[in-house]
Amino acid sequence: MNKIYNKKLNKITIHIVSDSTGETLNRAVTATIAQFPSVNKEEVFWPMIRSEKQVDEVIDDILKRPGLVVLSILDENHRKRLEEGCKKLNILFTSPLDELYEIFKKSLSLSRTKIVGSQHKLDKNYFKRIEAFEYAMQHDDGQKINTMKDADVILIGVSRTSKTPTCIYLANRGIKAANIPIVIDIEPPIELFSIQGPLIVGLNNTARNLEEVRRNRLKSINDSDDSSYVDPELIAREVTFARRLFAKQSWPVVDVSRRSIEETAAEILKLLAAYREEKSVQPT
Repeated sequence: MNKIYNKKLNKITIHIVSDSTGETLNRAVTATIAQFPSVNKEEVFWPMIRSEKQVDEVIDDILKRPGLVVLSILDENHRKRLEEGCKKLNILFTSPLDELYEIFKKSLSLSRTKIVGSQHKLDKNYFKRIEAFEYAMQHDDGQKINTMKDADVILIGVSRTSKTPTCIYLANRGIKAANIPIVIDIEPPIELFSIQGPLIVGLNNTARNLEEVRRNRLKSINDSDDSSYVDPELIAREVTFARRLFAKQSWPVVDVSRRSIEETAAEILKLLAAYREEKSVQPT
């Protein structure tokens, strides 16, 4: 039973089938397939599958494009219909969330709710994430310095050190994050040095990586690459200037040169947790 992998093309087709948004399954598949970087993948996304007609459409497409079926369908009839269709086509299928559900069921001695998309309900955490996202947008690139005191964390770094995308990622975790750019030979806003409350984290990168990232950025917007923005000597000065500033202020630093946005955010979350714990035990 191996119709999911085309050895000749070094390609795997993955059908992601869900009766909700499918975001949870998609993340699980993305995290898993990332462990096989040499394999080409085609993802076929099937969200909101909630009728027999829709299930049959999925099966028809699987016949045309055979591949692994990763599913999460709570309706037993629809689920069984899809699984039977896969068996007839000799297609491998899996429901990765089921084992986790069973563990919780046994541990809690409770039955699952079978409410589709219940993980996406509009609870307080949802609204906290929305608020954090709005905050990140309003406090991007040094904007609204006077209300940065309300942030959980402030990121500071030279251009192209992933400040904005990291703030957005943190917002998705309910963390209010602001960011301030470092411009060579110009001190950051004086208000930054008197802010009490938020954790301030410096983001750093190597001069070589910054040059490459910036050149790619200029190419993407069809701009000339002979500007000072990509001058190796000026970039080296920027990096040195930033490092000295971080050291002078005793701000923790995260090196983003070999980190993804997710990895950078994870490191910041660790620093934030330690910072909050330290503050909680300080005498008042």
